[in-house]
Amino acid sequence: MSTRIFASALFAGLIAGLVAVLLQWSLTERLILEGEEYETGAKSHFAGVLKLNDEGETAEQAAENAPAQEEQEESLATRYALAFFADFTTFVGWALLMVAGFALAEKYGQKITMKDALLWGVAGFGAIHVMTGIGLAPELPGQPAAELELRQMWWITTAATAIIAFALMGYGRKPVYIAIGLALLLAPQLIGAPRLDYYAGVAPPDLAGEYVARSYAVAFLTWVTLGIAAGYFWNRHRMA
Repeated sequence: MSTRIFASALFAGLIAGLVAVLLQWSLTERLILEGEEYETGAKSHFAGVLKLNDEGETAEQAAENAPAQEEQEESLATRYALAFFADFTTFVGWALLMVAGFALAEKYGQKITMKDALLWGVAGFGAIHVMTGIGLAPELPGQPAAELELRQMWWITTAATAIIAFALMGYGRKPVYIAIGLALLLAPQLIGAPRLDYYAGVAPPDLAGEYVARSYAVAFLTWVTLGIAAGYFWNRHRMA
């Protein structure tokens, strides 16, 4: 059983991590890089006006800066490689939790079909991104925020209670379990995420809003992929 869980999670996490990286490169990486330009001061935004703070360079300056540009390209390549490694390890971890949940569900007589696995992926997106994003939305570089430790504690608590809530509502079915699930979903939101008393940020609001929307799109597609892949490998090992 442990080999089946680990193998299913490894392959599902690899596929989901690859999908995550490809989607991030195509949908959000440009926005992050532009956000970093505002963070470093290369660009500034005030009253709806964009200002480029770097003056145009001459041909001699361009030749002098060529090594720096090559170094920047190498830095981006390293960044992409690290992003893939981070996404791969992250989604292998989520896949391990998901497949362990498959095993627990089947222990109590709940067979996991591909449809169930897809729903588990959607539920994972809801718990990890939607419920936490209500209080702590994805942020571009340079956006001020409340104390990190407080935000981490709220995020972990919200994600954990959401996972338990969805499990209770999905498999409990009785009104009491649904009521407990709803209470668990609402409790962190009623307490509220740690937030500043003001709104601030160096990047334009349109850029930040586009980043939030695309981040949710990437997360949804990746979690759906994770659910389908985990369900496929879990059932494939059963038939083997």
